[in-house]
Amino acid sequence: MTFSNICNEIFWQSTNDYHITDSVDAPMNNPYELKTIEYYLYLKNWIDAVQWHFEDIIRDPQIDPAEALVLKRRIDKSNQDRTDLVELIDSYFLDKYKAVTPLADATINTESPAWAVDRLSILALKIYHMQKEVERTDTAAEHRAQCETKLAVLLEQKQDLSSAIDQLLSDIEGGKKYMKVYKQMKMYNDPALNPVLYAKK
Repeated sequence: MTFSNICNEIFWQSTNDYHITDSVDAPMNNPYELKTIEYYLYLKNWIDAVQWHFEDIIRDPQIDPAEALVLKRRIDKSNQDRTDLVELIDSYFLDKYKAVTPLADATINTESPAWAVDRLSILALKIYHMQKEVERTDTAAEHRAQCETKLAVLLEQKQDLSSAIDQLLSDIEGGKKYMKVYKQMKMYNDPALNPVLYAKK
């Protein structure tokens, strides 16, 4: 089984598990062993699923401003958790391929493997929700037809991205590509770097 196959299976499992309760406050019951790559993949998609629904909720035009502020703080934390987890997954790849000596003409990719995996996780959620739109019975035929077209594009994108991820990992393993991970260094979350925060001191 390719790595992208493992990702897609776990992402789909997590997406469906989340929607059993469809609640941003539901506890996560990760079925995989702690600190394994499978555990991290499931956690990654769970974080993405929760954030997906945070973003839906905060766009409610009738939301109470105080509740919106609380939710914005939760979104900020979720974004940081997502970034930290992507970097952790990249650490897994760095360790896995640490013995590989890049070829003399090896090149670097535009993104690290884990950031590509991040996009694959988001795609699982897009596909799930677009499929739900296709299945709705309270909409016009035109709406369903448009969603079917979009769903087909998303499925094609999933296939292409999965193939690209597997090719990238194969190239890294073969020394044709090499990894370099740049920490995101988000300045707005750092009280030492965000002028609004350090001005308060």
